[in-house]
Amino acid sequence: MNYETIWFLLIAVLFIGYFVLEGFDFGVGILLPFVAKNDTERRMVINTIGPHWDGNEVWLISAGGAMFAAFPNWYATLFSGFYIALFIMLIALILRGVAFEFRSKIGSPKWRVYWDWTIFGGSLIPAILWGVAFANFVRGVPIAENFIFVGNFWDLLNFYSISGGLVTLTGFVVHGAIFLSLKLEKPFSDKLNILAIKLWIPNFIVLLFFVIQTYFFTDIINQLGVNPGVVPIGAILSLISVGWFIKVKRVGWAFFMNCLAIIFSTSTIFMILYPRVLVSSINPIYSLTIMNSASGSYTLRIMSIIALIFVPIVIAYQGWTYWIFRKRISGDPKNLHY
Repeated sequence: MNYETIWFLLIAVLFIGYFVLEGFDFGVGILLPFVAKNDTERRMVINTIGPHWDGNEVWLISAGGAMFAAFPNWYATLFSGFYIALFIMLIALILRGVAFEFRSKIGSPKWRVYWDWTIFGGSLIPAILWGVAFANFVRGVPIAENFIFVGNFWDLLNFYSISGGLVTLTGFVVHGAIFLSLKLEKPFSDKLNILAIKLWIPNFIVLLFFVIQTYFFTDIINQLGVNPGVVPIGAILSLISVGWFIKVKRVGWAFFMNCLAIIFSTSTIFMILYPRVLVSSINPIYSLTIMNSASGSYTLRIMSIIALIFVPIVIAYQGWTYWIFRKRISGDPKNLHY
């Protein structure tokens, strides 16, 4: 296995980790204004992700950094072509982070409601745009010779990419509802369990519809990278099991299976792409691949050594933080830090 493939796999793993972990953060943020009736309940909801949201963002920063260092041409074309979308996402993420820290600084109800809706918007926008972005990775965007993006923002919005945005939006909301069921005490958690099953139905329908569209709106039949085999089927079956586990109130298993559904779904996207990283809708020969967009072999080799040392440390540290904050959140104001 060459270094280009290794770094393609590592970037895939980083994005998978980001969607699994930050996915429930986005879901919790989107649900915040709707599931909590008073300020104490809203603080409980925010405190479920309070110790974790910034750590979960590290996966995205790492993925972006790895993309920049390992595949600079991919990074350059992506960030120029998707500039407006990524700028909007960045502003949303910044405001969301500010909202988490500022919300409880002042006791004014208007102040707190404003930041609650900021958390909602800052979670909603990335939840949609990530699906739009990855759908365009596969469908293709206007890339001409020399990796130059010749389209505009509106070229990113099409029926297929919007369907992808709905997949990530509904998937993250379900992920967030299940996570809240795990982290909050009864009877609050029971209410969220009922909500999760209601949200699961549209998520399943949208995902199934998106999978079918992939065979019609992309070139995977003629330009399939790695045959995903049973992986997309695994995503569908995992999501089916999520609905069943929610219904029988096995919330831990529901959360685990939803993580698997996200892992299988994202893996399918990267398997379909390989060895391409960004498809050209103008001409397939203009598509970016792991070979024509990669850094030199010496750079990739040094980076591999560094990643081998530090990635396990980061994963171990984040696992430790989840263990420390594993208990359910109660309504006691003394235990509510956000």
